[in-house]
Amino acid sequence: MPETSREDGEPQENAAVAQLYGEPFDSGLALAEQHQLAADLTAACAVYEQLLTLAESIEDSPDVQFLRAHLLANIASVRLTATDLLAAEDAVERSRALLDGIASAPMGPRGRQLWLEMVLRTLLARADLLRRTGRLDEALACLDEAALRLPEFDDPEGLRTSELGLNRVHLLIERSEWGAAEEQASALLSTTPATADETIPRLLIALGLICASTGRFDPAEDYFARAEDVLRATGDTGELQSLLAHRAYTAMRRGDFDLAEQLFAEASAFFERQRWYGDLAVCEQARAFLAGRRGDSTGADDLMAASLSRFEQLGASIAAADTMLLGAQHAYDRGDITEMKRLAQKARDVYQGREVHERCAQVDLMLARTLEDNLNRTDHGHHERTSVDNALSLALPAALALEAARYGFATAHARSQWLELADDAMRLVFRLAVRRQDQGLLFELVEHRCAGASLALDRTPSTPPASAAGDAGDAKASGETGESVSVFPSAAMKVYGHVDGPTTLGGVAADAAASAGLRVAPPPKVRMSQESGRVALQEYIAAAQFRYHRRIVDEEEVPFSNTDDLTSRPVVQVRLADAGDLFMTWTWAGGARGFGTGHGPADEVDRAVRALAAALPGPGAAAEGMRQAFASGAMTDPHNEHALARELAEAVWPEGLTAQIRQVSARAGRPLVRIQPSPRVAQVPWELLAVDAESDVRLIDLADVVTTAPTSLRRPDPGPCPSPARDAGVHRDSAASPDTDTDTDTVVLVLDPRIPGFRADSPLGSVLGPPGSDPELLAFVQSRLDAGAVVPSVATPAEAFRRTDLDRDWLSGALRKGARRLMYVGHVSGAPVEGGQSEDGTLHLCCGPGTTGLAETVRTHRPLSAKDLLLGTLPLRADGEPGARIWPAPPRVALIGCESGGDLRFAESFGLASAMLHNGAELVTATRWVLPTSFAFHRLAGLPESVRPLSAAVVAVDTAHEDQDPVARLGRWQREQLDHWRSDGRIEHSPLLWAAMTCIVV
Repeated sequence: MPETSREDGEPQENAAVAQLYGEPFDSGLALAEQHQLAADLTAACAVYEQLLTLAESIEDSPDVQFLRAHLLANIASVRLTATDLLAAEDAVERSRALLDGIASAPMGPRGRQLWLEMVLRTLLARADLLRRTGRLDEALACLDEAALRLPEFDDPEGLRTSELGLNRVHLLIERSEWGAAEEQASALLSTTPATADETIPRLLIALGLICASTGRFDPAEDYFARAEDVLRATGDTGELQSLLAHRAYTAMRRGDFDLAEQLFAEASAFFERQRWYGDLAVCEQARAFLAGRRGDSTGADDLMAASLSRFEQLGASIAAADTMLLGAQHAYDRGDITEMKRLAQKARDVYQGREVHERCAQVDLMLARTLEDNLNRTDHGHHERTSVDNALSLALPAALALEAARYGFATAHARSQWLELADDAMRLVFRLAVRRQDQGLLFELVEHRCAGASLALDRTPSTPPASAAGDAGDAKASGETGESVSVFPSAAMKVYGHVDGPTTLGGVAADAAASAGLRVAPPPKVRMSQESGRVALQEYIAAAQFRYHRRIVDEEEVPFSNTDDLTSRPVVQVRLADAGDLFMTWTWAGGARGFGTGHGPADEVDRAVRALAAALPGPGAAAEGMRQAFASGAMTDPHNEHALARELAEAVWPEGLTAQIRQVSARAGRPLVRIQPSPRVAQVPWELLAVDAESDVRLIDLADVVTTAPTSLRRPDPGPCPSPARDAGVHRDSAASPDTDTDTDTVVLVLDPRIPGFRADSPLGSVLGPPGSDPELLAFVQSRLDAGAVVPSVATPAEAFRRTDLDRDWLSGALRKGARRLMYVGHVSGAPVEGGQSEDGTLHLCCGPGTTGLAETVRTHRPLSAKDLLLGTLPLRADGEPGARIWPAPPRVALIGCESGGDLRFAESFGLASAMLHNGAELVTATRWVLPTSFAFHRLAGLPESVRPLSAAVVAVDTAHEDQDPVARLGRWQREQLDHWRSDGRIEHSPLLWAAMTCIVV
């Protein structure tokens, strides 16, 4: 050992940090390191072997044994890089045996540290080796042992700590625990010292692979570019070539197959020259997929055979099974069903034996797709039902598991990108259900999809202990286009076993990870029948959890219909789900009975939705979008608006449901239609739908309409609340209860607050005009003052407008004291739908830049985000409070601002309206799209300044919220506006304003 203890107790230091052993070892180690950086692993290994031979000729002693262990550890590292796994394993085992043999030898503190460092190196190398050969449980045990040793090691810069963390990230990637892997890698990157030249680029590459594997290609390229900068600075040629293969994989996933082919060929040539056969086999596997895709079946077969042979020689059984799975797809494509079944079953046997549950799901999805394809090609006669049943028994559990994999991600953006991959499997399931003509299954599929994710307010990762198995190996990994679905085993999407518990970080890294993003949990179980206790898709959920070890639903149960107790009027609950086509279910209650299903073809729905989007103000350049909406949008011309309303109705509304509504209305009075839209149709103004081809009858002429949020927002009922919304059928959250000392008769008014740093005529300026200039608004505030308590306390109505003291702390105090209503009229900034994070939607109060919150500042102002309303200060302080305690919502809330109800356009509805419902509101009136102000009507439509449509809308919402039945009252006002619009077509009655308003309940 470089340091031993003499009899006199004085240390003999033969090596400093540079590990100097004397010549020829010092110069030899330096030379080998140069060969490694130049990617000449053969030369590096030759140098190490020569040094080892020399060391083995020296008389045995603890120092010499340590030297041999060091050289063997270096050999193992080189062999691992070259994917010579058998030789690497031999070197690791020999190194560890030597280190164990001198563990009790006398050594000073410095010697002990050097010994510990070498032990840690061998443990990490062995863990890496075990991971690559699919023995993930053993790999985890090695990492756990390293973690136990780590506190003894003097690691002031945290280099070994970060290396250990990186190995855990790689293990999570192998298990397809994408969310946990990304979270921990991001946390590690923020805490790893800049001096960790080896770890930082590998962390960046890991993050790039995670993003590429989950559909986020631009961030992946960003991570790869940053890694390349570090690798070029250190001169690491080998890692640069490996990075080339990762970029090829990303290009393939993105669908840029020509670039992928070019990069894979370049990387393959390098790996073959350097004899890195494992990396070469991965490239051959990918090139086989690309060759098959372009129709070169001979080339594909040759590349697959080469890849399979190399993987088998290396002992990489899982990677070999991946190639078998790819071969099975090729066999099916050329019509060899027998060979397809043989290879698929052989691959599945390997996956099952290794507990690679995600890959089992991939096989099941591939078999289901081939069954569907065979059903399309051939007549199965009286066996068709059996064939469809078999396909569903394979596809539906796998699709559920794949969809549920998103709950491991810490951000909604990552989850939304993952869903784009998972939705392909769910579209297959819906097609099969339609083919089986199974109305009951379609009903349960829609109910399950509409249940919605549950908000998780703790810092515990949402992936349960049994969810080891990622199920991400869907055919979407190929980035394919068109109808033909191929399978490509993703290099970063291999799963080998189950996790007995979450892999965790400690200290600062854990805190950083826990605070990232808005966490969600699986949806609640949807109870289809109170009598039988049946849960939607219960047998398929049980199969998914058993086969793939992933939690599909939460233990909480919710009834599929929340209208059973509404007997005062007939109610129909309508739910819609996107799965290629648009699928709908409806159920009657409240004195009416019946149910039904329907679906709209995707092309018709998409065409109608595009026409609607063209008629609305765009979310981007607000001024230009509003100008176009007034100048040429269908909503400002009665004839064009009716044509749009008819096109929407034909695409998204079944005639049979209209007929039922007419029948119920004639017998029992105007029904209430509760609609939970899918994200694709969330902006549809359902009230406007022209449901009759022969006349201008709209849905609102036949029924009152209310929007419903996902059932996962439904909270337990702690008891009666003041002024309940009679038709909402929702419950308050006990966590959102106001302080004990309350005044529940109070109305909280936040009317056009002044935003710091923005003049009245700026983009975040006034929406209602100068205070005191609008008699209608003054009369409305005076009526509230006359009726009871109003917060803020004002002497005159004009003082309620354009205030500068209405910040989030003030709002918290007002709501904690208790209120029966909150009315906000002002600016709302919606989150971009493509970002997937509805919780980024914000209210603009009077908060300055020094205000604590989760939203970024805008000039000298920090908005209040939906994430603030939901999470409160939980991510900011160890003793933080959830948002429902800081801003408990009163029973009725009005958010009159641009697209304040836009969160329903997201796969996860956690925007401002949903946050208010979560925090205790029973009913929220919000808007579906960007609202025109009265000033916009004056400037863009030439309306006289004495006519103020937005003011009229504010008053109408206020009046509705004072009514016992706010939905019916708001609907009456909207019918009045519609009647005016149909009779005179005046711009102030355009549905561009009033049809944006909707009441949202749970």
